[in-house]
Amino acid sequence: MKTQREQIIHTWITSVLDSDQFEINFLPGDASFRRYARIKLNNKTFMLMDAPPEKEDCVPFVTIDQFFDTHGVRVPHIVAKDLQQGFLLLEDFGDVLLSTLLNDDKVDAYYAQSFKQLIELQAIDGVKQFPEYSYEKLLSEMQLLTDWMLPSLHIEPSKEEQALIKRTFAILANAALAQPQVIVHRDFHSRNLMKIEGETELGVIDFQDAVIGADTYDLISITRDAYVQWNADQVYAWFKVFYDLLPEVAKQDRDFEQFKRDADLMAIQRHIKILGIFVRLFERDGKTGYLKDLPRVMWYLLEESKPYAELQPFMQFIHAKVMPKFEAKYGIYEVAA
Repeated sequence: MKTQREQIIHTWITSVLDSDQFEINFLPGDASFRRYARIKLNNKTFMLMDAPPEKEDCVPFVTIDQFFDTHGVRVPHIVAKDLQQGFLLLEDFGDVLLSTLLNDDKVDAYYAQSFKQLIELQAIDGVKQFPEYSYEKLLSEMQLLTDWMLPSLHIEPSKEEQALIKRTFAILANAALAQPQVIVHRDFHSRNLMKIEGETELGVIDFQDAVIGADTYDLISITRDAYVQWNADQVYAWFKVFYDLLPEVAKQDRDFEQFKRDADLMAIQRHIKILGIFVRLFERDGKTGYLKDLPRVMWYLLEESKPYAELQPFMQFIHAKVMPKFEAKYGIYEVAA
């Protein structure tokens, strides 16, 4: 029995494709209210995005998709749209996520391709198109840790600890703003890149939160993926590959050691945010799928902060106050050999 929404979808697709002889198969959900379905008509397939307007705003996706498409970024072409109803019919990139292809033999080649595409993305002038990844935005993301993760562990920081957290978040936000500012996809990782049949370029999806921000952000999204962990030496080798591809203007007064520090501090900001987001997805939205990745993200935070003296007071708070309760509730990360 079709729901009312599904009947409306059926009517819309019939009018767009000028046929009602199509198959429709809804795909498993993600972390939002959007749904996707594969539409098959004869031998051609399309992807439907169903984003109910009262829950999801399609406009950013459409605006950014069209902007990227005209600037050569490999995003899905929009076949048809009805923003009032919250429907988009898109080119179908298939089912092969980059995350399913990565192994020790193939990862270097795939990541080299993704870095090349990132450099091309960063070369596009998007200043008028995208909002700034502002100091306030960077701070509010990190505050997800204090708003969601700490309460989930029944931790109430003292006044001194609150001041320490505030100082540390300010250090990390300022470090991000001091880097060259470019277009940032903001979720550029192995589950949002797709292998398209017959193409070398990777398909790029889930870009609707793009901003103008630090040029290391997307690099660390993919190399320090919340869902998959690589050897630290290998990650730094990838940083060097990426650094060598950067335009000269991005390397001015910025040797590789400085770039590495930029990337590490950006990664730490992101890990702090993700810890908060994954707990919020569980506590507020009842989504348990991300809990298994929490220990990995915490492990990243503990490891990557080690070289930076300015982060040590905050990390002492994490070790002393947070880790015992965190491990009891969310588990311990078993580091891959």
